[in-house]
Amino acid sequence: MRFTTVCTTLLCLVASGTALAAAPPKYPTRLPPPAELDYGIKARQSGLSLNGEATMRWDHASQGYTIGVTTRAMLVGKILEEKSEGGIDAWGLAPARFTEQRYRKGATSVNFDRAAKKISFEASDRSYPIQGGEQDHASVVWQLSSVARATPAKFRAGSNWHFFVVGQRDGDPWTFRVVGQEKVNGPSGPTTAWHVTRNPPPDAKGRQLDIWLAPDLQWYPVKLRYTENDGDYIEQTLREIRGQPAK
Repeated sequence: MRFTTVCTTLLCLVASGTALAAAPPKYPTRLPPPAELDYGIKARQSGLSLNGEATMRWDHASQGYTIGVTTRAMLVGKILEEKSEGGIDAWGLAPARFTEQRYRKGATSVNFDRAAKKISFEASDRSYPIQGGEQDHASVVWQLSSVARATPAKFRAGSNWHFFVVGQRDGDPWTFRVVGQEKVNGPSGPTTAWHVTRNPPPDAKGRQLDIWLAPDLQWYPVKLRYTENDGDYIEQTLREIRGQPAK
């Protein structure tokens, strides 16, 4: 049996068949307006340098939310598709099901069984208890945006934000660190955004995620970069916002 201990202010996990964890911190949330965001992308996948486009559909009502992400590259077609759907509770987004399909791989799903208070995986036999606030790879972007939008005075350089996030096969505590403000290209030209990064521990194989959130654009993610441990990456830059006014 292999044991891995990860201790932070967020939680301490002991990995065996089923992981036990303290609940993530409960942050105030204020969800951004529903919108459809179009991005230009550049990527490297399996050694290929690619360009293309991505669409992120973000929608919510009083009872729930849906997130759909489709990323396509010229010549090879779809390289990433994600869907997250669920409810909204006192923690913010409360996923019910997450599905992800990566380039040249089959789709896998994760179920958040709220009645049984259990997270289970189609691609592995791991499981985690639901205690509140757990996110998936797609929902965590919008949960972070919602937290920043609700607490802008605290969302400053050097601050850390803790979540428990699940992917295709397992889950990990994620810490987002606010790097600082940077100028990035937005749909109407340069805009100021908060650069936030998630770096996995040195001995872990999780993805690095960099997000740039723009306060003047409803805290929408104007740029994202997903970097895998093998060097593959997808970088998205926002080109158009549809569905809701940006301000």
